[in-house]
Amino acid sequence: MIYLLRFLLTVMVSALGFTAAIAFHLIESPFTHIQMAIVSFLFTIFIQAFVMFYFIGVSRLSNNIYLILFEEINLDELFENAPKDLSPYLEKAKIFSKDTTRCKRQTIPWTMLILVLGTLGFLLGGAHDTNLVQKTTHSGVIYGFFMATVIGFVRQWYFLGLANKTLRKIKTLFSIPDGSM
Repeated sequence: MIYLLRFLLTVMVSALGFTAAIAFHLIESPFTHIQMAIVSFLFTIFIQAFVMFYFIGVSRLSNNIYLILFEEINLDELFENAPKDLSPYLEKAKIFSKDTTRCKRQTIPWTMLILVLGTLGFLLGGAHDTNLVQKTTHSGVIYGFFMATVIGFVRQWYFLGLANKTLRKIKTLFSIPDGSM
């Protein structure tokens, strides 16, 4: 999953860069930057939602495991034969829960900022096209969107790696099959 998400993030940044290059007339294209912006931003919405739900899902899984161990209810979901002493599992589950929650908290604000600035830039682009706002207003928001995208891309890339390592540790510790969440 991590490789798919990283690939999609790379495609997203490339599409946004291509759109910017068309807008600055750096490359010739049969498409206008408005046409490319529509496709690029719809793709950005999809990718950012996908990444956000990955982090929410991994964090939720680790929190659920911690709660099962802490409350000692439904231990059959984690173990075929539950051990008498759950303290080593509980300590590791607490660390996993903190790690995945930190990953989620470090990426989702950037995801939301990317989506909000992208939406505003997109709407202001339409407003500029109809002469309701100046070009500088649209451009300023788009520059902010690009910076948030670059910072968000780097953070998402890094924390995808950390979340994936933690997920691997969780699945190994509790013998959870790779295909399940």
